[in-house]
Amino acid sequence: MPKRPVVLIVGHGSREASANQEFEQLVARYQARRPDLEVRYGYVELAQPSLSDALAEIPADCDEAILLPLFLFAAGHVKNDLPLALAAARRQRPTVSFRAARALGVHAALVGLALERAEESASSAPDEASRTAAIVVGRGSSDPDANGDFCKFARMVAEARSFAWVVPAFIGITRPKFEETLEFVARARPERLLVLPYLLFGGRLLSQLQNQVADFLARYPWIKTTLAPHLGVHESLLAVLDERLAEARNGQAPLPCDNCQYRAALPGRAESLGGLRALLWSLRHSFTHAQAAPHVHAHRPMSKHVLVCGNIDCAARGSMGLVESLRRSLKDAGRERDVRVTVTSCMGRCGEGPTVAVYPDGIWYRGVREEDAAELVEEHLLADRLVARLVDNIMQ
Repeated sequence: MPKRPVVLIVGHGSREASANQEFEQLVARYQARRPDLEVRYGYVELAQPSLSDALAEIPADCDEAILLPLFLFAAGHVKNDLPLALAAARRQRPTVSFRAARALGVHAALVGLALERAEESASSAPDEASRTAAIVVGRGSSDPDANGDFCKFARMVAEARSFAWVVPAFIGITRPKFEETLEFVARARPERLLVLPYLLFGGRLLSQLQNQVADFLARYPWIKTTLAPHLGVHESLLAVLDERLAEARNGQAPLPCDNCQYRAALPGRAESLGGLRALLWSLRHSFTHAQAAPHVHAHRPMSKHVLVCGNIDCAARGSMGLVESLRRSLKDAGRERDVRVTVTSCMGRCGEGPTVAVYPDGIWYRGVREEDAAELVEEHLLADRLVARLVDNIMQ
């Protein structure tokens, strides 16, 4: 009697035990749904068993093993870590047919699940949607292809319901960030605001989101704001897994590389192009994501962090041009890696900007113009001399 195919569901992994428990619940539900398969699981990082250990435990006499990545979109883990792990597994067990399914991706069933979660947090008023602004919140990625898919998903949510306004935002890594999007949407004075987290499971990111929503409610109590539940374990997810598994077994799921930054010269990311860079990125990423806290990042510490107000008042006075001039001057000086320039939301000095703060020095400047950028870089950021005529405050 032939052995059942092995399906290895791959999760990201979390430092929060509750998030891993949710993932493992889903794995158990999928095993109950598919008794014709032997369902196992492994994590890319932060939890055990690791992906490499889970692959090593697949029996050598298995005929067929399929990796089923439980990732909403295809970014670095799906595009790099999984193929590298598969290549190693194929070398170790050449008699086993290893395949990989694609990520969950933009799927109508997941749009429906997100809307179901939204409705769980809404009242029964029939016209509520038309009076509600919605922020769809994703994790954020360093892969522009994955971020583009997320924005497409947010648009599909907008098309499916008559919300007054739907905007995408990210918790981290890329922009627009959720906190700055909250402030932006608040200026439109919506009657209601729905925050829809497009996250598979709970964990630290969801806790961070809950805290940010609570802070927003304290500042804007007149906007009725609700946070919808995350996706969680649901039949819709299991159905999409079935579909992705069938694609992989039928040979219909090539790697999602058409717009991968490592294979296509996307504007602003041409330095990422090339298979060798993809390999090096993945190895570095795997090495620096230690299994135990603290979380180590593969970059040098910054010598200075420059914050530039990007709120509407400062932006109208030229702060965005100032940001570009500061970055250009730092790049010309070869210091763009250890002196970072970041756009912030309101810094509380409206009418006096553009406002610039330099840390760890604790120096605040006001009325800084684009033409002041070269002097600010040369004098303060490179030579540690204050530009006295622009100083607003010195933090102690």
